[in-house]
Amino acid sequence: MPAPITAARLAGETGVSLRSLYRDIDSLRAAGARIEGERGYGYRLTEDFALPPQTFSREEIEAIALGMAEVRHMGDPNLAKAATSVLAKVAASLPDDGEQHLFHAVSQVYRPDARYAETDHVDAIRQATWNEEMLEIRYRDKSQSVSKRTILPLAIIYTDRTLTVLSWCCLREDFRMFRLDRIMDAKATGRSFRPRRASLLRDYSAKLRDDDKAGSAGEQS
Repeated sequence: MPAPITAARLAGETGVSLRSLYRDIDSLRAAGARIEGERGYGYRLTEDFALPPQTFSREEIEAIALGMAEVRHMGDPNLAKAATSVLAKVAASLPDDGEQHLFHAVSQVYRPDARYAETDHVDAIRQATWNEEMLEIRYRDKSQSVSKRTILPLAIIYTDRTLTVLSWCCLREDFRMFRLDRIMDAKATGRSFRPRRASLLRDYSAKLRDDDKAGSAGEQS
């Protein structure tokens, strides 16, 4: 059984205050979630198969069907398989009319070709991001120059037609976006950067907001 997680750690990794965290835990408990522990000790979520299944509105079912269809057309075989599994699990928890709505949704996705080209290292990068583990990569930039980088992978970003990994680059000591189709090799280092990921993502979001404000000020002047 996993050890309890302290409220301070939960608050730090989710980016909320302790007061908000305690309030959310109370709300989840009131909704039926079994969360063991208390303030000053730590918390642990206990899986309870007796909880009633979720119910979804017609619009929520449409959103689930549309989202999973989009994932199946991305070009990532593992995510496509996961999306099919999600649909089956959701369908199993719905009443008969909800299941019919899910499999006969009016919102459809049609893509004759996969949205993204299959890349060699997406699974390794996704795993390192989950594990908050540093990666060593060889990267070819747009001028065809190749460099070695040690990165802290923070998120895989699905842009219009390209997959990129948002990272903290240890060489540049700054945030960088690396296109997955230009990553020639990705090797796990075994070195953890936990629990920095949540705080780095907050810093990046703040940087984007500052850049947007600066851009708006420039347009007005």
